[in-house]
Formats: sequence, C-alpha cells, structure tokens
Amino acid sequence: QVQLVESGGGLVQAGGSLRLSCAPSGRTFSDYAVGWFRQAPGKEREAVAAIGRSASNTVYADSVKGRFIISRDNAKNTVYLQMNSLTPEDTAVYFCAAKIRILATMFESTYDYWGQGTHVTVSA
Repeated sequence: QVQLVESGGGLVQAGGSLRLSCAPSGRTFSDYAVGWFRQAPGKEREAVAAIGRSASNTVYADSVKGRFIISRDNAKNTVYLQMNSLTPEDTAVYFCAAKIRILATMFESTYDYWGQGTHVTVSA
C-alpha cells in the first residue's frame, strides 16, 4: 500500500501562486505516474495535470494550461504542482494520485493510490 501525502495548500489572493507537493511514504516514486486532481465545492472531481515517469511527459487540463506546471524530482521523491496566476475558480481540494505506469494519464479511474487532499482557497 502506498500512502501519498500532499502539502502546500493554503489561502492566496487572486493572481498569486502556490506550490503543492506530493510524496509517498515508504516507497520510491520514480516508477509511478502521478496525477493532480481537484474538487471544488459542489462539483465533481476533475483532472488538473499528470506526469509520467519521464519528467518531460506531462499533460494538462485546458483550464490550467499556461498557468500550472507539474514536475517531479526523483532525488527528493516528490512531485510538484506549481500554480501561478490563481483565480477564485481554482479554489478546491487538490489531490494527488499515483500508479505504477510509464505514461501520464488524466483518467481518474486509472490511479491506484490517492492522497487525503490539500485545500487551496483563492480570494478575489
């Protein structure tokens, strides 16, 4: 069993930035593809970004393209989501998910392991 721990959420003003981190406990992350998902109040969970084993293999939702960057640092066993130019519409609980696979995927059902989520609130 892989336990994922997200961190870095918080309250930020519109136009600001946050960096979320996702790290597994007791496992090496390098064999895993990792996705970031979010769920806003009253809405379904949606995919935000994903990264494959190769740091160059990334995919993004259209709503965050050009603003968010997903990356991984295998030496630190961590995947990051850098969020820039935040808007109130980005307010949500953000989850990371992982699966042993090569390629990035935005399909929620693909992932085997999920974190508990970290709250991001963007004020107007």
